[in-house]
Amino acid sequence: QVQLVESGGGLVQPGGSLRLSCTTSGFGFKYYPIGWFRQAPGKEREGVSCISNSGDTTYYADSVKGRFTISRDNAKNTAYLQMNSLKPEDTAVYYCATDFRRARCRDIWYAENDYTYWGQGTQVTLPS
Repeated sequence: QVQLVESGGGLVQPGGSLRLSCTTSGFGFKYYPIGWFRQAPGKEREGVSCISNSGDTTYYADSVKGRFTISRDNAKNTAYLQMNSLKPEDTAVYYCATDFRRARCRDIWYAENDYTYWGQGTQVTLPS
């Protein structure tokens, strides 16, 4: 059974940092890309970042570039999203996702329908 479980969310002050984890099981983690998405209240889910199966290629949304870093540990079947210099507009539920049709992030890595399997999400909240 394919499982992705996000953790590490919480309440943080603007300018602070959090590291989200995406712990996986039930599939060959090292063969597939991982995407991170987020959904703020009243907004559509948006792509945040993507990392290829080997970790050699990464993509970021313009809104988080230079502040967020995606990484993965294939030995632990876990991906991470290090979030620094957090802003109130980063408040959202954060999701990780994967897809078994490829090893690398595609040009449309930010599209929801490019991924098949999703975690349940973890809440990140910053006071406005």
